[in-house]
Amino acid sequence: MTALLRRYLPVLDWGRTYSRATLSSDVMAAVIVTIMLIPQSLAYALLAGLPPEAGIYASIVPILLYAVFGTSRALAVGPVAVVSLMTAAAIGQVAEQGTAGYAVAALTLALLSGAILLAMGLFRLGFLANFLSHPVIAGFITASGILIAASQLKHILGIEAHGHSLIGILGGLAAGLDGANLVTVVIGVAAAGFLFWARKSLKPLLLRVRVPGKLADAVAKAGPVAAVVATTLAVWHFGLSERGVAIVGTVPQGLPPFTLPSFSPDLIGALFVPALLISIIGFVESISVAQTLAAKRRQRIDPDQELIGLGTANLGAAFTGGYPVTGGFARSVVNFDAGAATPAAGAFTAIGLAIAAVALTPLVYFLPKATLAATIIVAVLSLVDLRILRRTWRYSKADFVAVSATILLTLGLGVETGVLAGVIASIGLHLYKTSRPHVAEVGLVPGTQHFRNINRHDVKTDANLVSLRVDESLYFVNARFLEDLILDRISGEPPVRNIVLMCSAVNEIDYSALESLEAINQRLKGLGIGLHLSEVKGPVMDRLKTSHFLDDLNGQVFLAHYDAWQALATGDRPTLAAE
Repeated sequence: MTALLRRYLPVLDWGRTYSRATLSSDVMAAVIVTIMLIPQSLAYALLAGLPPEAGIYASIVPILLYAVFGTSRALAVGPVAVVSLMTAAAIGQVAEQGTAGYAVAALTLALLSGAILLAMGLFRLGFLANFLSHPVIAGFITASGILIAASQLKHILGIEAHGHSLIGILGGLAAGLDGANLVTVVIGVAAAGFLFWARKSLKPLLLRVRVPGKLADAVAKAGPVAAVVATTLAVWHFGLSERGVAIVGTVPQGLPPFTLPSFSPDLIGALFVPALLISIIGFVESISVAQTLAAKRRQRIDPDQELIGLGTANLGAAFTGGYPVTGGFARSVVNFDAGAATPAAGAFTAIGLAIAAVALTPLVYFLPKATLAATIIVAVLSLVDLRILRRTWRYSKADFVAVSATILLTLGLGVETGVLAGVIASIGLHLYKTSRPHVAEVGLVPGTQHFRNINRHDVKTDANLVSLRVDESLYFVNARFLEDLILDRISGEPPVRNIVLMCSAVNEIDYSALESLEAINQRLKGLGIGLHLSEVKGPVMDRLKTSHFLDDLNGQVFLAHYDAWQALATGDRPTLAAE
C-alpha cells in the first residue's frame, strides 16, 4: 500500500528527505520564476483571448497540484504559448471572445484535457506520445511560433485584426494598417527591442561590470518585469490611454475563484478533439523538457505519472478560473538554472503568484497590451527553428516532407489542422519507413564467423545459398515486401537451393507476416528450395511455436547463422563479392 501511494504521490518520496538547504534553493528559484511568470501569465491569457487574470489563476492551483503528483524536480507548469494559441483556436469556434460563454468554454477545455491526460496516465498510455516524431513536433512548434508572433502584431500596431492562419492574420493586419496608433507602435517596438536586448546582451554586460553571476542572471531574467514597469509608468504619467493606447484595465483582486466548467454534451463534443490535440502536444512538450532537465541531474521521469500530474493540474485549472496548462520550456529552464531542487519550488511559486493576485493586480491597470504582445513575440520567436528544414533535407527526404507539410498546413490552415497533419505525417512516416525494411544479402567474412552485407564488404558467398538479414520487425505493412523480394531474388541465375532468413533484428512477427512466411514457404517448397531461419529471438520463437509454421517449414531453424552456413553451403563456385 505504501509503495502504491508513493507511486501515485511522488511528494511522499522527495518530501521525506526535504532539508533546510533544499528549502533555501527552492525558495530562491521560486522568487526568480515568480518574477518571470507574472508578465508571462498576463500575456498568455491575452494570447488565449481570455481576461489577464485567467493567466495568473492558471498558474496557482495547477502548480500546487503538479507539485504533489508530478515526478519532475524542475518542471514549471502553467500557461504556455502554443497551448494558449490552440486554446484560442478551439474555443473561438464555439463562443465569441469576451463573452461568458468563451470563459466557460476555456474551463471546459481544461476539464477535458485534464480528464484525457489523467485517463492516459492511469491506463499507462504515455507511449502514445511517441506517435509524434521529433522533427514533426519541431516543425509544428516553429509554425506555431510564427503564427503567435504574427497574431500579436495587432496589439503592437493598436488595431483590430483576426484570423487563425498566417494568410488570414496578415490580411487582417493589412486591412487595418491605416488605423495604426503611433504611440502604441512606439511602446510596442521599444518594449520588444528592449526585451531582445535584455535576453541576449544584459547578462554579459552585467558580468563585465563585475556583477555576481547569479545576480546578473536574475536581473536578466527580470527583463520583462522592467519592461512592464517602465511602460506602465509611462502610460499612467503621460495619460497615454486617452490617446488610444490599449491597456489591461481592471484586474480582479483576490485568489482564484471556484468555477464550474460546462457539462453540456454539445460543448463537450465540440471541444473533445481540440482537447485531445492540446493534451498530446502539451504532454510531448512537457515530457521533453522534463526528461532533458532530469538527465542533467541523473534523475528519472515517469511518463505515465507525468500524465497524472499534468492531468490533475488541468483539472485544477478547470475549477479555479484557468485554462489548459502544461510544462513550459523557458520557465522550466529558468527554474532549473535558479537551483530548484524539488517540486516544492513550484509550490512556492504558486504562493508568490497568489500574493501577486491579491496585492499587485491594481498596479497593472495601466499596463499597455502592446507590452504584453512584445513579451509574447520575444518569447515565441526563440521557438522558431527553420534550420530543421535544412537538417532534415540533408539527413532524410521523408522527414523533410513530413516537417514541410506540417509547417505549411499549420501556417495555411491553422494549429488544429497542423497538429492533425503532424500526427498523420508521423504515423505515415513510420509506416512508410517500415513498409520497405532494409533487407541485406549477407556473406561470410573470411576467417571469422561474422556475416556482412555483400554490397559493402569483401565476403564469401555460396552460389546455391542466399542469406538475407531482415533489419526490421515483420508485420502487416511490410509482409508482402519481403515476399516479393524473395521471389525476385530466386528468379535469376544460377538456381538457388536454400534461403536463410537471418532474424537477429526481428523483434516481432505479427499474424499477417506469419501468413506471408507460410506463403513463401509453400512457394519455395514447390520449387524445391529450402526456407530456413537463423538467430530467431526467444519471444519470436515462442510465438511461432503456437502456430503450425514450424511444423510445415521446408527447412530448419538454426541457433547461429554460422551454423546455417556450415550446414547448407555446398562449396560450389564460392565467390568474393566486393561491390
